[in-house]
Amino acid sequence: MGIIKFDKVTQVFGHLCVLRDITVQITEKRVAIVGSNGSGKSTFVRLINGLQLPSSGFVSVDGLDTKHDAKAIRRKVGFVFQNPDNQIILPLVEEDLSFGLKNLKLSKDKIRERVDEILQRYDLQAFKDHAVHLLSGGQKQLIAISGVVAMKPDYIIFDEPTTLLDLRNKRRIAQVIEELPQQAIVVSHDLEFLENFDRVLVFDKGEIVVDDVPAVAIKEYVTRMT
Repeated sequence: MGIIKFDKVTQVFGHLCVLRDITVQITEKRVAIVGSNGSGKSTFVRLINGLQLPSSGFVSVDGLDTKHDAKAIRRKVGFVFQNPDNQIILPLVEEDLSFGLKNLKLSKDKIRERVDEILQRYDLQAFKDHAVHLLSGGQKQLIAISGVVAMKPDYIIFDEPTTLLDLRNKRRIAQVIEELPQQAIVVSHDLEFLENFDRVLVFDKGEIVVDDVPAVAIKEYVTRMT
């Protein structure tokens, strides 16, 4: 497993301090991030792949500093947003899945091979030539995840991936994440989904207030929220 490090990281937007002096290392395969709205959890994960840069302190992924090695880190760390409409760029499924692979400078044959492989993995072959906007919310989220997985990053971050989905699609996405070979970091309010994770970080007011296994961390989180 690789290692993600936060070293005395503070993040400030204007006069608002969103994260306060965070020092933590992540090596586990499945790590969940929970906390109330505005607790800093989404900012925390955006710092990992350089979507945001820390106001002070350092964030590194396998020894690469997000401030100086942004391009390399974004190849190592994929990111799946809560709303797939914010991630899907091109109108047809095959086109969208090919887009990121073209940025990797892969050959046309290799791109076609990876697209077919990912469509088969998630049983999406029938949607290859479909317009993305005609798909259901669950299908769109699966396409968004497929686009990231096809690029074969070492880590994948999911920012509330099941929030907009019904129960059946939540379970499908949860299964997809569980079966990934990559290390996954998941922001979620869906506590049942997180029960089998290796570790849970609980955020409150920009700080990590609990860092433990799910059975302990989730119980403490629920207590704090009630």
